[in-house]
Amino acid sequence: MHTFLGFIVALGPLIFVHELGHFIFAKLFGVRVLKFSLGFGPKVFGKRFGETEYVLSAIPLGGYVKMFGENPDEQDVDPAERAVSFAHKSVGQRFGIVFAGPLFNFLFTLLVFFFMFLIAGVPEIKDTTRIGQVIEGSPAASAGLQDNDVILEINGALTEKWLDVLEGVRDSNGEVVAMVVLRDNEEMSFSVTPQLEDVKNIFGEVEGQRYRVGIAPAEGFNYVSTGPVGAMKNAAMQTWAYVDMTVMGLVKLIQGVIPMSELGGPILIAKIAGQQMEAGLINLMYFMGLLSVNLGILNLLPIPVLDGGHLMFLTIESIRRKPMEERAQIIAQQIGIALLGTLMILVFYNDIF
Repeated sequence: MHTFLGFIVALGPLIFVHELGHFIFAKLFGVRVLKFSLGFGPKVFGKRFGETEYVLSAIPLGGYVKMFGENPDEQDVDPAERAVSFAHKSVGQRFGIVFAGPLFNFLFTLLVFFFMFLIAGVPEIKDTTRIGQVIEGSPAASAGLQDNDVILEINGALTEKWLDVLEGVRDSNGEVVAMVVLRDNEEMSFSVTPQLEDVKNIFGEVEGQRYRVGIAPAEGFNYVSTGPVGAMKNAAMQTWAYVDMTVMGLVKLIQGVIPMSELGGPILIAKIAGQQMEAGLINLMYFMGLLSVNLGILNLLPIPVLDGGHLMFLTIESIRRKPMEERAQIIAQQIGIALLGTLMILVFYNDIF
């Protein structure tokens, strides 16, 4: 139940915000919007207000805004209606309407983090020497260290923060380290021999080597109020960090650093959304922010059918001073549909197996 509810709560607003961007800019530039749909497939609910039909469809994996005159075969319209036709707007206006969807996804992430940081405060990691995890089979585990032990000394030097622990192990050069820890209000001494291990980034690439004993700090955060300016600054930093991570992830995928088997689809999203919902509202907000950035960037890829494909066509049109031939656009869109279909099959396969 949490999985399904988490999927709807996490993905639904992101789809709505994306399509709302297209809708608002279409209205701003005077384009007639025929339909605003959340979801694809059979109509579950629909209501017409003015010239637009608002629809809730059965398959909640996306949405669309249907505009008058947006298809290549609809460009020959009655002269009296050219003022409300998408095809008869300037290249800049059409570019703005298409780009608005991904843009609203980035703005949504920024606003989510702004209000979260404004209300709850900006999280800062609690600096502690308490061990949160002892990795099985590590030197620390062999020496007898346990979760929740508090490291007091390393080789006679007091440890007041986790950086002291890291430096004490690093500077050992592989020689035996004498640790004093506090366990159940009793001081205990241990001898641990660090091992030289590869240091990997989040994409699994080796960036160097460092002496380690196989322990991780206990997780914990203090939430610090920074006011509206501080909240916006930190929200912008967090949003940019997600953008950078997503773009680098795509680059590593193309380079083959990340295998295609790591790609996930709707089933994986639903599973993670359910887990984050159970973990708490803040966890869910972070996941929604990451998902919204992913949705924005993926839609900007220059693949026909996606927003990025339309932006590519408009860029070519602005350079050539005339639209691409209708047949070329149709062929490109067919290729785009084939690519997306193949990708969907792949991610569903990964999700299931």
